[in-house]
Amino acid sequence: MIGEMDADSVVGYFRGKSILITGSTGFLGKVLVEKILRVQPDVKKLYLLIRAPDAESAKLRIQTEIIGREIFHVLKEKHGVRFNNFIEEKICPLVGDIIYENFGLDSAQLGELSKDVDVIVNGAATTNFFERYDVAFDVNVLGVKHICAFATKCPKLKMLLHVSTAYVAGEQEGIIPEKPILMGETIKVGTHLEIESELNLIKVTMQELKASCSTEKAGRKTMKELGLKRARHFGWPNTYVFTKAMGEMMMGLLPMDFPVVIIRPSIITSTLKEPLPGWMEGIK
Repeated sequence: MIGEMDADSVVGYFRGKSILITGSTGFLGKVLVEKILRVQPDVKKLYLLIRAPDAESAKLRIQTEIIGREIFHVLKEKHGVRFNNFIEEKICPLVGDIIYENFGLDSAQLGELSKDVDVIVNGAATTNFFERYDVAFDVNVLGVKHICAFATKCPKLKMLLHVSTAYVAGEQEGIIPEKPILMGETIKVGTHLEIESELNLIKVTMQELKASCSTEKAGRKTMKELGLKRARHFGWPNTYVFTKAMGEMMMGLLPMDFPVVIIRPSIITSTLKEPLPGWMEGIK
């Protein structure tokens, strides 16, 4: 009974709210978009930040990578011929990317968005364990910095939710307390992390690669190896979890004028029951 009451209060909470979602084309993101639209059709607006060259391309990505997926069949059946109108009314595509300050939006878009947003869900990330260090750093560290900077500009903001990973704990064993990762904290004893120094290291390495006229393949190999080397130096097993840990450190710099939630899932598998059992994407 308590579970049902909790679920009802969550559904009620989303009524009339405007939500900014990053990473909506990803596996987790599209499940969230579908769920909100299905259980709370009175949500005011879902702003979806989409990487695309223009507005038409962004709409096409939403059509093919989100609402065109099988998990939206239940919602399509529910709304019938009104489905497209409903989607048009509720989803607002924004051409942008979290790797840029202000997501690359112009000041008019930014002003309108900041005034309207009640909730931010940051699900954008690169989840490749052995990603290039510069790419992983841009998305998983600087991306979080830009999300936090935007959050402070939203007068109506009621919550910022950031999706991290349980593996920010690295390969430690035993009971791992759920506590924030402090700026500069590392897993390996005797080391101290400076995020600014890591950014400078990336810039210097990129400049050296350019100066030595390295091939694209050689550059990619160098940047991948640099990420792994830095991760292991501080006690993390790979570039993904290392940069996600630094992303959490960025969250710690926020002035706490609103609730900040960090979710640390382990392995995310298929849907259990809703909207259909066993749906999954990107099976490895």
